[in-house]
Amino acid sequence: MPLPQEFLDLQSKVRNWGRWGDDDVLGTLNHLTDDAVAAAAGEIRTGQRVSLAIDLKLDGPQLGAVPGRVNPLRTMVAINAGLDPDPDSFHTSDDVVFMGLQAGTHWDGLAHVSYGDKIYGGRSTDTITEWGASQCGIEAVRSLTGRGVLLDVAKAKGVDMLDLGHAVSADDLDEAAAMGGVEVRAGDIVLIRTGLMASYFDGQKEVYNGWTGSPGPGMSCVEWFHRHDVAAAATDTFIFEVYPSELDGAMLAVHMLNVVDMGLTQGQNWNLEELSTVCAAAQRYSFFLEASPLPFVGACGSPVNPVAIF
Repeated sequence: MPLPQEFLDLQSKVRNWGRWGDDDVLGTLNHLTDDAVAAAAGEIRTGQRVSLAIDLKLDGPQLGAVPGRVNPLRTMVAINAGLDPDPDSFHTSDDVVFMGLQAGTHWDGLAHVSYGDKIYGGRSTDTITEWGASQCGIEAVRSLTGRGVLLDVAKAKGVDMLDLGHAVSADDLDEAAAMGGVEVRAGDIVLIRTGLMASYFDGQKEVYNGWTGSPGPGMSCVEWFHRHDVAAAATDTFIFEVYPSELDGAMLAVHMLNVVDMGLTQGQNWNLEELSTVCAAAQRYSFFLEASPLPFVGACGSPVNPVAIF
């Protein structure tokens, strides 16, 4: 089934293939230049820190809708084990974990999404095997640190949570930026709050999973990200984008355009609730953000504990 013309028109506007050279595997993270990060360091004034991660636990957000994406199962492999029988000698306790790399707060890598048998840069999906992604693996992202900006769309609209299925528009992002008195700059890491995370903390995981309807960025946000030279974007939702999609015949169209065409690293399951409170109290919606992924070789994504520093 051919993709809708609206999708193809937007594709031609935002596609970054070759923009940073044929060998590029970072996409929009190229906007995180040394100058951009040095400028971002100026956001640190008080040293107050806010973690944006949800706990990694067996009772996490995954309900099995995505095959193989399981909540973290952590188990002990050694409990106060000694190297010799002497109780006064060295002892240790160790544990292991099995989980989906996109199960909790995470980044999607550029190998995570494909369409037309292509991933970012026009690379063939044949570059992904049972051993992982030989190109565009998350290990290529050695650092993801810079200026973070919270666009609190829910607060800007005067609600605790956007309606399920609300397509966040470019105008919504501009409205949230105006409310926060912040200008989005090239190289910024944009965090979009819909308020949906509160449903997860309230135990309404079926609502949070969003398959019957989820707020999130709509089609107009794709061009907005491109126009502002955003380095990365994350939301407080399970799906990232609005669901169902605004386009018939292009399920998860925002994923396809963002990740495959633009090369935009995007994040999901980010806890923006405390951040919203802190930003409102400080009347500051920009901050220094450390959100580097774990360098799993060949991985299509990575858990992350993002920390906003004021």
